[in-house]
Amino acid sequence: MKTFERLSDWVSLRQELKQHNRTIGFVPTMGALHEGHISLVNQAKKENDFTFVSIFVNPTQFNSKEDLEKYPRSITEDISLLNAAGVDAILLPNENEIYEDNFRFKITENKFSKILCGAYRPDHFDGVLTVVMKLLGIAQADRCYMGEKDFQQYLLIKDMRESFFLKTKIISCPTIRESSGLAMSSRNERLSTENKVKAAIIYKYLHEKKTVADVRQSLEDSGFKVEYVEEIYGRRFVAAWLENVRLIDNVKI
Repeated sequence: MKTFERLSDWVSLRQELKQHNRTIGFVPTMGALHEGHISLVNQAKKENDFTFVSIFVNPTQFNSKEDLEKYPRSITEDISLLNAAGVDAILLPNENEIYEDNFRFKITENKFSKILCGAYRPDHFDGVLTVVMKLLGIAQADRCYMGEKDFQQYLLIKDMRESFFLKTKIISCPTIRESSGLAMSSRNERLSTENKVKAAIIYKYLHEKKTVADVRQSLEDSGFKVEYVEEIYGRRFVAAWLENVRLIDNVKI
């Protein structure tokens, strides 16, 4: 497995891969990896000749400095995990290279990014879409893999790809869950053992044949601070806080 920190070093290898007509599967991450990320890697390996992963904690998508600082980081463990999974290359870019323009240019979506998570996290999706556009330009992969847990993010990136006529196909992969039903997430690391068990209630309530209002009330009665429970695009979405950790999930209706 090759590890790159400078963009120029990756670009040299990318050009070599393209000269030999090798397809590239790309998995962009913010690290603190878990089985959900590895499922994306495995899908990329099945469908491409070369699997490429980036690890970059993107500062522009956080709504507070405190949240950015608390985001879990485990780079040594991440590299070991990706090596064991058979990844071909990792990019560990630094912020100065990614944002050499000091965020002068950014991608803004004016409709779907304003609801659900976007209604509670101002400018969050500007940061997400901008960094993904940058990473897609860097990777120039044939396919990019994203989990359905962040379904709103997946749809926005898929639509961005179509709107800007990008080559890379955006592939969605099913949410990977713990045995309790809790959607795997890097933020779960910040939950206590007790509240990690409690957080699994979210998945249980999403599946119950209750109204959106009833699901919200059930979560609040269980001690969650609920931002939203909504149904759109044939799915039921939720965002709620537990132990100062923001949890999101969604299921097909």
